Amino acid sequence: MTGLEAALRGAVRGEVGFDVTSRALTTMDASNYRRVPLGVVAPSDADDVAAVLEVCRERGVPVVARGGGTSIAGQATGTGVVLDFTRHMNRLLSLDPESRTAVVQPGLVLDRLQEAAAPHGLRFGPDPSTHSRCTLGGMIGNNACGSHSVAWGTTADSVRELTVLTARGRRLRLGREWAGAPEGLRELVDGDLARLRTGFPDLPRRISGYALDALLPEHGADVARSFCGSEGTLGVLTEAVVRLVEAPRARALAVLGYADEADAAQAAVGLLPLGPLTVEGMAVDLVPSTEGLPRGGAWLFVETGGASPAEARARAEEVVRAADVVDALVVTDRAGQRALWRIREDAAGTATRMGDGTEAWPGWEDCAVPPARLGDYLRDFRALLSAHGLRGTPYGHFGEGCVHVRVDFDLLTDAGVARFRRFSEELADLVVAHGGSLSGEHGDGQARAELLPRMYGERTVALFERVKGVWDPDDLLNPGVLVRPAPLDANLRFAVLPRGPVDVEFGYSADGGDFPAAVRRCVGVAKCRTAPVSGSGVMCPSFRVTGEEEHSTRGRARLLHEMLAGELVTDGWRSTEVRDALDLCLSCKGCRSDCPVGVDMATYKAEFLHHHYVGRRRPAAHYAMGWLPVWLRWVARTRTAPLVNRLAAVRPLAAVVKRLGGIAAEREVPRLAGETFSGWWRRRRPVASGSGDLVVLWPDTFTEHLSPSVGRAAVRVLEAAGLRVALPPTLRGRAAVGDGVSRSPAALLTTRRGRVCCGLTYVSTGQLDRARAVMRRTLDLMAPVLQARAPVVVLEPSCAAALRTDLPELLHDDPRAARLAARVVTFAEALERHAPGWVPPAVDRPVTGQTHCHQHAVLGDAADRRLREAAGLTGELSGGCCGLAGNFGFEDGHYEVSAACAEDRLLPAVREAPDGAVVLADGFSCRTQLEQLAGVRGRHLAEVLADGLAEE
Repeated sequence: MTGLEAALRGAVRGEVGFDVTSRALTTMDASNYRRVPLGVVAPSDADDVAAVLEVCRERGVPVVARGGGTSIAGQATGTGVVLDFTRHMNRLLSLDPESRTAVVQPGLVLDRLQEAAAPHGLRFGPDPSTHSRCTLGGMIGNNACGSHSVAWGTTADSVRELTVLTARGRRLRLGREWAGAPEGLRELVDGDLARLRTGFPDLPRRISGYALDALLPEHGADVARSFCGSEGTLGVLTEAVVRLVEAPRARALAVLGYADEADAAQAAVGLLPLGPLTVEGMAVDLVPSTEGLPRGGAWLFVETGGASPAEARARAEEVVRAADVVDALVVTDRAGQRALWRIREDAAGTATRMGDGTEAWPGWEDCAVPPARLGDYLRDFRALLSAHGLRGTPYGHFGEGCVHVRVDFDLLTDAGVARFRRFSEELADLVVAHGGSLSGEHGDGQARAELLPRMYGERTVALFERVKGVWDPDDLLNPGVLVRPAPLDANLRFAVLPRGPVDVEFGYSADGGDFPAAVRRCVGVAKCRTAPVSGSGVMCPSFRVTGEEEHSTRGRARLLHEMLAGELVTDGWRSTEVRDALDLCLSCKGCRSDCPVGVDMATYKAEFLHHHYVGRRRPAAHYAMGWLPVWLRWVARTRTAPLVNRLAAVRPLAAVVKRLGGIAAEREVPRLAGETFSGWWRRRRPVASGSGDLVVLWPDTFTEHLSPSVGRAAVRVLEAAGLRVALPPTLRGRAAVGDGVSRSPAALLTTRRGRVCCGLTYVSTGQLDRARAVMRRTLDLMAPVLQARAPVVVLEPSCAAALRTDLPELLHDDPRAARLAARVVTFAEALERHAPGWVPPAVDRPVTGQTHCHQHAVLGDAADRRLREAAGLTGELSGGCCGLAGNFGFEDGHYEVSAACAEDRLLPAVREAPDGAVVLADGFSCRTQLEQLAGVRGRHLAEVLADGLAEE
């Protein structure tokens, strides 16, 4: 234990982390920069903060205050001690509806404040796109704004008083009329009033530098306002009194289409007199799909408010009439508005990948110019990009002249970094030429502070340095940010990554086969830290249970980044820190769809486990559950399922087996079916079949051995729809498609028997060599099916997802894998595509339950929704993950997290369901979790429809 660590542990009550994991998790924020801290402290209160400052001051160790870690300019990273306010100092201390104020701690997430204010008809005005995970302290540090700033201003406009600690331990309460000003600040300002009155551009989005003009007497000498945007360089915030505003009772959204973003930008300023709540802009190259948007190459999102829906709509229609548009759309329903806003809010992530998959990065993320000049600026900006051979996707707060953009800088080579610098310098001059600010929302940090003299001039920047000296004479707080900055091309987080290829098993086709590029996908916007998740979202269930960064998708990606860097995590694939962080990853694949940049942690986990255990003994659960298809086939061959069930019912014996198999003691061993699905299939043949399309029904391990009733029900429904149902061949060679037997004498002499398997259990436990062998055997067996071009219907969502994604990625060198993946359809998709005229039975009952996480992430549930609607199954399924997640919830040590995941969304949805509701759960894991935790029987959609057929 270092002297610093020992001193901090003796001085504070909160957590002190100098271990590899704690440090690795805070090396980066959402910027291009990386700095390795000495340690992390999660203070329990302001006294802890004071103690940290005293210990660090005595040793000359820098201190960096950190909120949600979503800063985009590098100001939430540092080489000293990082203060993490999200763990303890994260409370709403009070809320007064009458004075419309709230008292908050710096680690409070903005959405928690909004939830508390909403019942009073109030809200906090600024709302960055990261509102579900950014903190009030971070917003004050950056003077954050968000989409509603045209109506309610920046964070500085919403601050009443701030309680801060200076680096030398003074507690100050900042406010108007010089309240709380440190000694010497007023004299410094009074000596340079002319510069403060003339040297600061008059912009709605001027965030760059220190807001010293707020200290002018005509502005109320507001020390609190001046402190906003200081990026943790002047003092450490411990408490804030913030102003709330009245929230409109109803809202409407006018979506205005224009030819390009320059036209949209020129139009934006003309809409401001109509008093909109937002005027947001984005271009077509940012949008994954234009479905649901009006015609155009760029759009303005203009939100209006009113006392009633009719009033809000009328104002939106007034906006449309006033706008010169190519096309327009007014959206009044909340679901439609949320879907559209989600496109805009995810932009900080989606913009990091160009249409061709090229990486794009922040760095010039949020320049702002006078709104009236935004159109001209965007044209000049596009021209500058072209001159440097760069591409970017502008979007942002067009009503206030603020543009966000990610640019496809090459930050991996010396030549690319040099071009990054040249472009940055020229763009800074362009912004200044248009009367703008280098930062319009996210602060200067390391990304832009070096260029502040181009905007303010050397004398004003020197004044900033003097102000920093008044507040923090020891330069203890966030040094290298805002004043005396580090170069904008230093400390780049990519510099430490390996330049050559890394030997991996999966193909990583979306990243050019480059595993470091896949890890680089995480840019730190931290949508995975959202709690609670809303709508149908899944990511990230383990973080929502533990609240620990280590168990978020971002945290795991950070550890993988450090593993590849080899500086902090020095033992590569053998790293216990990475292993432990991945241990609570459920492999739900939620991040694959919910993460704006498509981080696929389930695949990264499988990759890591494969390398981690090469040549080493694995955990017992990997053998017990990874090889589950083998054990269950042996039981079926020996016809010992009844005996196994009886033995599993003997508790002492079951306890021993679970202990040996690495299975949680709290879990019940599922009962095996007395007859397998394939056995039933063989017994029932020949049966008259339909005359429609041939579909091949996949006998996955769970349907085959544990819930054959689902397979039987699916056969009945598919055949009722007129389809011809077959099973995959069981012999390699020239077997006919779908007899499920293939026992001709000639075939038996030339082929070998086998069973198809998606390899899911091997993939999820990282046994990728075995998974590959199983998958190749499956492709051999499926050769006749591939020749027949029949769709493959997979009932178990996790198996369908494995066939669609893991199979072609793991066997990326085998073209048959992609062909089989393309044939995979869900039960609902098979009916919709191959029996479009079939009318399902009228079940006419409400439903509850949960969309399977793999279905949400990989397969999609649109066809299921339509099928449920056609059958009269009403209501919505919840999002989230059931928490069992295949082998995860059965593994020893995972039970509590597994159960907590179920309590997040699934179990409350079932408890709150109306009487008579059908509990839908297409996944075997989901049904097992429901049965073991709630005593509720979940049913596959096929079973519900089959029962409906029986009742007709």
